[in-house]
Amino acid sequence: MKQTIEYYYSLKIDEVFLEGDAYHFVYETNNYYFVFFNRTAKDLRDLIEVSRELKNKNIPCHDIILNNQKEVLTKVDDSMYVLLRVHSKNEEYSISEIIELNKKTKLASLKSDLYRNDWANLWSKKIDYIENQMNEVVCDKVIRKSIDYYIGLAENAIYYVNSINELYSISLKDNVVLSRKRIYYPNLGINYLNPLTFIFDLEVRDVAEYIKSAFWQKEDAFLELQTYLKSVPLTPYSYNMLFARLLYPSYYFDRYEKVVNNHADIQMIVDIITRVDAYEAFLKKAYKEISLYAHLQEIAWLIY
Repeated sequence: MKQTIEYYYSLKIDEVFLEGDAYHFVYETNNYYFVFFNRTAKDLRDLIEVSRELKNKNIPCHDIILNNQKEVLTKVDDSMYVLLRVHSKNEEYSISEIIELNKKTKLASLKSDLYRNDWANLWSKKIDYIENQMNEVVCDKVIRKSIDYYIGLAENAIYYVNSINELYSISLKDNVVLSRKRIYYPNLGINYLNPLTFIFDLEVRDVAEYIKSAFWQKEDAFLELQTYLKSVPLTPYSYNMLFARLLYPSYYFDRYEKVVNNHADIQMIVDIITRVDAYEAFLKKAYKEISLYAHLQEIAWLIY
Protein backbone atom coordinates (compact mmCIF):
# COMPACT_ATOMS: atom_id res chain seq x y z
CA MET A 1 0.00 0.00 0.00
CA LYS A 2 2.96 2.34 0.60
CA GLN A 3 3.90 2.29 -3.10
CA THR A 4 0.27 2.81 -4.11
CA ILE A 5 -0.09 5.91 -1.94
CA GLU A 6 3.24 7.31 -3.13
CA TYR A 7 2.24 6.75 -6.77
CA TYR A 8 -1.24 8.27 -6.63
CA TYR A 9 -0.37 11.22 -4.38
CA SER A 10 3.28 11.94 -5.28
CA LEU A 11 4.34 11.60 -1.66
CA LYS A 12 7.55 10.15 -0.30
CA ILE A 13 6.72 8.42 2.97
CA ASP A 14 8.72 6.25 5.36
CA GLU A 15 6.20 3.74 6.73
CA VAL A 16 2.52 2.90 6.45
CA PHE A 17 0.64 1.23 9.29
CA LEU A 18 -2.65 -0.63 8.95
CA GLU A 19 -5.20 0.46 11.57
CA GLY A 20 -8.52 -1.35 11.13
CA ASP A 21 -9.44 -0.81 7.49
CA ALA A 22 -7.41 2.42 7.17
CA TYR A 23 -3.74 3.03 6.42
CA HIS A 24 -1.92 5.56 8.58
CA PHE A 25 1.29 7.42 7.84
CA VAL A 26 3.05 10.64 8.79
CA TYR A 27 4.19 13.17 6.20
CA GLU A 28 5.81 16.49 7.09
CA THR A 29 4.64 16.13 10.73
CA ASN A 30 0.99 15.66 9.66
CA ASN A 31 -1.02 12.49 10.23
CA TYR A 32 -2.66 11.03 7.13
CA TYR A 33 -5.19 8.23 6.80
CA PHE A 34 -5.95 6.36 3.58
CA VAL A 35 -9.52 5.33 4.36
CA PHE A 36 -11.79 2.72 2.81
CA PHE A 37 -14.90 4.44 1.39
CA ASN A 38 -18.19 2.56 1.11
CA ARG A 39 -20.78 5.31 0.75
CA THR A 40 -22.50 6.49 -2.43
CA ALA A 41 -21.16 8.94 -5.00
CA LYS A 42 -24.03 11.31 -4.08
CA ASP A 43 -23.04 11.10 -0.42
CA LEU A 44 -19.46 11.89 -1.35
CA ARG A 45 -20.44 15.04 -3.24
CA ASP A 46 -22.49 16.21 -0.27
CA LEU A 47 -19.73 15.35 2.21
CA ILE A 48 -17.24 17.40 0.21
CA GLU A 49 -19.64 20.35 0.23
CA VAL A 50 -20.30 20.04 3.97
CA SER A 51 -16.56 19.81 4.63
CA ARG A 52 -16.02 22.98 2.58
CA GLU A 53 -18.73 24.83 4.50
CA LEU A 54 -17.20 23.81 7.84
CA LYS A 55 -13.80 25.10 6.75
CA ASN A 56 -15.36 28.42 5.71
CA LYS A 57 -16.88 28.71 9.20
CA ASN A 58 -13.57 27.78 10.88
CA ILE A 59 -15.10 24.59 12.25
CA PRO A 60 -12.45 21.84 12.29
CA CYS A 61 -12.63 18.67 10.24
CA HIS A 62 -10.08 16.55 8.43
CA ASP A 63 -8.92 17.67 4.98
CA ILE A 64 -9.90 15.57 1.97
CA ILE A 65 -6.85 15.26 -0.28
CA LEU A 66 -7.15 14.91 -4.06
CA ASN A 67 -4.99 12.39 -5.89
CA ASN A 68 -2.80 13.15 -8.93
CA GLN A 69 -5.85 12.96 -11.20
CA LYS A 70 -7.55 15.66 -9.08
CA GLU A 71 -10.07 13.10 -7.87
CA VAL A 72 -11.22 12.29 -4.34
CA LEU A 73 -11.58 8.53 -4.82
CA THR A 74 -8.62 6.27 -5.51
CA LYS A 75 -9.32 2.73 -6.64
CA VAL A 76 -7.15 0.00 -5.15
CA ASP A 77 -8.00 -3.46 -6.46
CA ASP A 78 -11.81 -3.47 -6.21
CA SER A 79 -12.11 -0.96 -3.36
CA MET A 80 -12.30 2.82 -3.17
CA TYR A 81 -10.19 4.89 -0.78
CA VAL A 82 -9.97 8.52 0.28
CA LEU A 83 -6.88 10.23 1.67
CA LEU A 84 -7.45 12.41 4.75
CA ARG A 85 -5.04 14.84 6.38
CA VAL A 86 -6.00 14.70 10.04
CA HIS A 87 -6.78 17.96 11.80
CA SER A 88 -6.53 16.59 15.34
CA LYS A 89 -5.91 12.93 16.01
CA ASN A 90 -5.92 12.53 19.78
CA GLU A 91 -7.70 15.64 21.00
CA GLU A 92 -10.71 14.63 23.06
CA TYR A 93 -14.13 16.24 22.61
CA SER A 94 -16.30 16.23 25.73
CA ILE A 95 -20.08 16.33 26.06
CA SER A 96 -19.86 20.11 26.49
CA GLU A 97 -17.88 20.45 23.27
CA ILE A 98 -20.40 18.26 21.43
CA ILE A 99 -23.13 20.63 22.64
CA GLU A 100 -21.20 23.68 21.39
CA LEU A 101 -20.51 22.15 17.99
CA ASN A 102 -24.17 21.17 17.64
CA LYS A 103 -25.11 24.83 18.07
CA LYS A 104 -22.84 25.78 15.16
CA THR A 105 -23.98 23.12 12.70
CA LYS A 106 -27.78 23.26 12.69
CA LEU A 107 -29.38 22.27 9.40
CA ALA A 108 -31.65 25.04 8.12
CA SER A 109 -34.07 22.62 6.45
CA LEU A 110 -34.58 18.85 6.27
CA LYS A 111 -33.81 18.62 2.55
CA SER A 112 -30.24 17.36 2.78
CA ASP A 113 -29.71 13.87 1.35
CA LEU A 114 -27.41 13.25 4.31
CA TYR A 115 -30.37 13.49 6.69
CA ARG A 116 -30.84 10.20 8.55
CA ASN A 117 -33.80 10.08 10.91
CA ASP A 118 -35.66 6.93 9.86
CA TRP A 119 -34.33 5.08 12.86
CA ALA A 120 -37.03 2.44 13.22
CA ASN A 121 -36.74 1.36 9.59
CA LEU A 122 -32.94 1.28 9.69
CA TRP A 123 -32.92 -0.70 12.93
CA SER A 124 -35.48 -3.16 11.56
CA LYS A 125 -33.29 -3.77 8.52
CA LYS A 126 -30.33 -4.30 10.83
CA ILE A 127 -32.17 -6.95 12.82
CA ASP A 128 -33.37 -8.70 9.66
CA TYR A 129 -29.81 -8.77 8.36
CA ILE A 130 -28.41 -10.20 11.61
CA GLU A 131 -31.14 -12.85 11.87
CA ASN A 132 -30.46 -13.96 8.29
CA GLN A 133 -26.73 -13.98 8.95
CA MET A 134 -27.18 -16.11 12.07
CA ASN A 135 -28.78 -18.77 9.90
CA GLU A 136 -25.84 -18.79 7.51
CA VAL A 137 -22.69 -18.51 9.62
CA VAL A 138 -21.25 -20.47 12.51
CA CYS A 139 -21.27 -18.20 15.55
CA ASP A 140 -19.57 -18.53 18.90
CA LYS A 141 -21.83 -19.96 21.63
CA VAL A 142 -21.53 -16.67 23.53
CA ILE A 143 -23.26 -14.90 20.64
CA ARG A 144 -25.85 -17.66 20.30
CA LYS A 145 -26.78 -17.34 23.97
CA SER A 146 -26.91 -13.52 24.04
CA ILE A 147 -28.19 -12.39 20.64
CA ASP A 148 -31.90 -12.92 21.36
CA TYR A 149 -31.79 -10.58 24.35
CA TYR A 150 -30.25 -7.75 22.35
CA ILE A 151 -32.55 -8.28 19.39
CA GLY A 152 -35.43 -8.02 21.88
CA LEU A 153 -33.96 -4.79 23.24
CA ALA A 154 -33.68 -3.44 19.70
CA GLU A 155 -37.31 -4.39 18.99
CA ASN A 156 -38.28 -2.47 22.13
CA ALA A 157 -36.46 0.57 20.75
CA ILE A 158 -38.12 0.20 17.33
CA TYR A 159 -41.59 -0.02 18.91
CA TYR A 160 -40.73 3.00 21.06
CA VAL A 161 -39.68 5.12 18.06
CA ASN A 162 -42.76 4.13 16.07
CA SER A 163 -44.98 5.07 19.01
CA ILE A 164 -43.28 8.47 19.34
CA ASN A 165 -43.66 9.15 15.63
CA GLU A 166 -47.38 8.49 15.95
CA LEU A 167 -47.68 10.98 18.82
CA TYR A 168 -45.37 13.73 17.60
CA SER A 169 -44.07 15.21 14.39
CA ILE A 170 -40.57 16.58 14.07
CA SER A 171 -40.62 20.37 14.05
CA LEU A 172 -38.22 23.24 13.51
CA LYS A 173 -37.72 23.23 17.28
CA ASP A 174 -36.15 19.77 17.01
CA ASN A 175 -32.62 20.68 16.02
CA VAL A 176 -31.10 18.66 13.19
CA VAL A 177 -27.32 19.04 13.31
CA LEU A 178 -24.14 17.64 11.87
CA SER A 179 -23.80 14.13 13.27
CA ARG A 180 -21.75 10.98 12.76
CA LYS A 181 -22.66 7.44 11.78
CA ARG A 182 -21.11 6.38 15.07
CA ILE A 183 -19.46 8.17 17.97
CA TYR A 184 -17.27 6.67 20.68
CA TYR A 185 -15.83 7.33 24.11
CA PRO A 186 -13.25 8.72 24.43
CA ASN A 187 -14.44 11.00 21.65
CA LEU A 188 -11.17 11.59 19.80
CA GLY A 189 -10.67 13.91 16.87
CA ILE A 190 -9.54 11.06 14.61
CA ASN A 191 -13.16 9.83 14.53
CA TYR A 192 -15.18 12.91 15.48
CA LEU A 193 -13.73 15.17 12.79
CA ASN A 194 -13.80 12.62 9.98
CA PRO A 195 -15.99 14.09 7.20
CA LEU A 196 -16.51 10.66 5.64
CA THR A 197 -18.71 9.67 8.61
CA PHE A 198 -20.85 12.84 8.57
CA ILE A 199 -24.64 12.73 8.36
CA PHE A 200 -27.38 15.06 9.60
CA ASP A 201 -29.67 13.89 12.37
CA LEU A 202 -31.34 14.97 15.60
CA GLU A 203 -28.89 16.57 17.99
CA VAL A 204 -29.60 13.80 20.50
CA ARG A 205 -28.05 11.17 18.21
CA ASP A 206 -24.37 11.89 18.89
CA VAL A 207 -25.09 12.63 22.54
CA ALA A 208 -26.83 9.29 23.11
CA GLU A 209 -24.12 7.34 21.28
CA TYR A 210 -21.43 9.14 23.29
CA ILE A 211 -23.19 8.34 26.58
CA LYS A 212 -23.75 4.68 25.64
CA SER A 213 -20.11 4.30 24.71
CA ALA A 214 -19.00 6.11 27.87
CA PHE A 215 -20.98 3.64 30.01
CA TRP A 216 -18.59 0.82 29.08
CA GLN A 217 -15.49 2.94 29.66
CA LYS A 218 -16.16 4.98 32.80
CA GLU A 219 -18.31 4.96 35.91
CA ASP A 220 -20.01 8.36 35.60
CA ALA A 221 -21.77 8.05 32.23
CA PHE A 222 -25.01 8.97 34.00
CA LEU A 223 -23.42 12.31 34.95
CA GLU A 224 -22.82 12.94 31.25
CA LEU A 225 -26.54 12.50 30.67
CA GLN A 226 -27.39 14.87 33.51
CA THR A 227 -24.96 17.46 32.14
CA TYR A 228 -26.65 17.33 28.77
CA LEU A 229 -30.19 17.52 30.12
CA LYS A 230 -29.32 20.55 32.27
CA SER A 231 -27.61 22.30 29.37
CA VAL A 232 -29.91 21.82 26.38
CA PRO A 233 -33.70 22.27 26.36
CA LEU A 234 -35.41 19.81 24.02
CA THR A 235 -38.90 19.18 22.71
CA PRO A 236 -40.97 16.22 24.01
CA TYR A 237 -40.20 14.51 20.69
CA SER A 238 -36.43 14.88 21.12
CA TYR A 239 -36.47 13.85 24.80
CA ASN A 240 -38.22 10.64 23.80
CA MET A 241 -35.88 10.04 20.88
CA LEU A 242 -32.92 10.54 23.20
CA PHE A 243 -34.18 7.70 25.37
CA ALA A 244 -34.98 5.53 22.35
CA ARG A 245 -31.38 5.91 21.22
CA LEU A 246 -30.09 4.92 24.67
CA LEU A 247 -32.37 1.89 24.58
CA TYR A 248 -31.14 0.64 21.20
CA PRO A 249 -28.08 -1.66 21.77
CA SER A 250 -25.78 -0.38 19.02
CA TYR A 251 -22.86 -1.16 21.36
CA TYR A 252 -23.66 -4.88 21.10
CA PHE A 253 -24.31 -4.98 17.37
CA ASP A 254 -21.07 -3.09 16.63
CA ARG A 255 -19.09 -5.68 18.57
CA TYR A 256 -21.07 -8.51 17.02
CA GLU A 257 -20.10 -7.39 13.52
CA LYS A 258 -16.41 -7.14 14.43
CA VAL A 259 -16.38 -10.60 15.97
CA VAL A 260 -18.33 -12.26 13.15
CA ASN A 261 -16.02 -10.65 10.58
CA ASN A 262 -12.96 -11.81 12.54
CA HIS A 263 -11.87 -8.26 13.34
CA ALA A 264 -12.12 -8.72 17.10
CA ASP A 265 -12.06 -11.37 19.80
CA ILE A 266 -15.22 -12.77 21.41
CA GLN A 267 -14.08 -11.15 24.67
CA MET A 268 -15.59 -7.92 23.32
CA ILE A 269 -19.02 -9.55 23.56
CA VAL A 270 -18.28 -11.11 26.93
CA ASP A 271 -17.40 -7.68 28.34
CA ILE A 272 -20.87 -6.46 27.35
CA ILE A 273 -23.03 -9.34 28.52
CA THR A 274 -21.34 -9.59 31.92
CA ARG A 275 -22.65 -6.08 32.64
CA VAL A 276 -26.13 -6.51 31.27
CA ASP A 277 -27.73 -5.93 34.68
CA ALA A 278 -25.69 -2.77 35.17
CA TYR A 279 -26.83 -1.35 31.85
CA GLU A 280 -30.46 -2.16 32.63
CA ALA A 281 -30.03 -0.26 35.90
CA PHE A 282 -28.54 2.63 33.93
CA LEU A 283 -31.52 2.62 31.56
CA LYS A 284 -33.93 2.76 34.51
CA LYS A 285 -32.07 5.75 35.98
CA ALA A 286 -31.94 7.42 32.57
CA TYR A 287 -35.67 6.87 32.08
CA LYS A 288 -36.48 8.49 35.43
CA GLU A 289 -34.08 11.36 34.81
CA ILE A 290 -35.39 12.22 31.34
CA SER A 291 -38.95 11.89 32.68
CA LEU A 292 -38.24 14.93 34.84
CA TYR A 293 -38.12 16.99 31.64
CA ALA A 294 -40.85 15.40 29.51
CA HIS A 295 -43.41 12.63 29.52
CA LEU A 296 -41.86 9.44 28.15
CA GLN A 297 -43.66 6.52 26.60
CA GLU A 298 -44.23 3.83 29.19
CA ILE A 299 -41.94 0.80 29.21
CA ALA A 300 -43.32 -1.54 31.84
CA TRP A 301 -40.20 -3.61 32.45
CA LEU A 302 -38.21 -0.44 33.16
CA ILE A 303 -40.77 1.19 35.41
CA TYR A 304 -41.96 -1.70 37.57
